Amino acid sequence: MADPVVPTPRFPYKSDRLKPLRAFCQTVRLGSVSRAAEALFVSQPAITLQLQALERELGVTLFERSGRRLAPSREGQLLYELAQPLVEGVDGLDALFRDKVSGLDSGELNIAANSSTILYLLPKIVENFRRQHPEVRLTLHNAVTADGTDLLRSDAVDLAIGSVLDVPADLSYAPVYRFEPLLITPPNHPLAKKPDLRLEDLSPYGLILPPKRLITYRLVDLVFQQNRVPYTVALEVGGWEVIKQYVAMGMGISIITSICLTDADRDRLTARSLAQWFPARSYGVVVRKGKYLSPQARDFIELIQPHLFERRDYDESGHSER
Repeated sequence: MADPVVPTPRFPYKSDRLKPLRAFCQTVRLGSVSRAAEALFVSQPAITLQLQALERELGVTLFERSGRRLAPSREGQLLYELAQPLVEGVDGLDALFRDKVSGLDSGELNIAANSSTILYLLPKIVENFRRQHPEVRLTLHNAVTADGTDLLRSDAVDLAIGSVLDVPADLSYAPVYRFEPLLITPPNHPLAKKPDLRLEDLSPYGLILPPKRLITYRLVDLVFQQNRVPYTVALEVGGWEVIKQYVAMGMGISIITSICLTDADRDRLTARSLAQWFPARSYGVVVRKGKYLSPQARDFIELIQPHLFERRDYDESGHSER
C-alpha cells in the first residue's frame, strides 16, 4: 500500500513572496512592527501575520525582543542579508528601468572599420554623429575585415563598416558606396599618360601593395592570374597614406580604390581608371543577423545612407534580417 501523501502547508501570503520579505526587511531596519506598518502603509496586524507565516514556513524564530526593540535572531540576520538585496532590487526596478530606457539614446556605440574606412569614409559621418549625439561614447575599432567580423560575432562591436567580398552566412551586408579601381603613379611615370592603357603595361613595374591578408592584395592577385598577366610586388606595406607617399617618391606603382584618393594627392600622383579589369569596391554596413540595433546604431547607419533602412537588410524592430 502506497504511503499516504502528506499535504504541503499552504499559506495565502506565498502567492506573493515579496510582501512578507518586504515586511520582514522593514521590521529589521526599523526595529518595530508598528513602524514597519507605517512605512509600508498597511495595518500592524497585517505585518504581524506576514512575519508569523514566514517563521512557520522557514521553521525558525526570526526576531528576538531587546527591550522595546525587535532585533533579528541569528537566523533572522542571515535571512535579512539574503532578502534585502532582492527587495531593494525589485523596489528599485521601476526607476532603474526608466533610467535604462532613457539611456538607450545615449550609452556607447562601438564600430569596427579598417584604416582606409576610418581615414577616408567616416570623418564627416562621425562629425555629424557627434554633433547630433554628444552624449554617446563612440569608439572606432581599427580592424581588418576578418577581425571586424570576429568582433561582431562576439558582440564586442555593434556594427562594422567596410568592404566585404564573401559575406558569411551569419552576417548581413548592405553595400552603400562604390569606388572605382585606380592605378596611381608619379606624374612623370611612363604610364601616367600612356594611351590605351592595358593590364600588360603594368607588368614591368613593381607594385606597392598592402599585406597579403588584406582584400586589395587578394583582388590584385586574382585579376592578374585570371588574365594570365605576370606581375611583381616591389614592396608590401600597411597604410594607404604610406603607399601613396612611396608611389609619389617613385618607388613603384599601386592599385587603389578611389576612396583613398584625396584632393591633396592630385599634385603628387596621377590616377588612371582600371575599371576595365578590376571590379568596383563596395563599402557598406555589416551586422550580425538577429542582433538588436540600438537607437544610436541605427542613427549612425542613417547618417551613412538615409535610405538604408528602406532595404530589406533591417526590420522595423531594429534586428537584422536575412
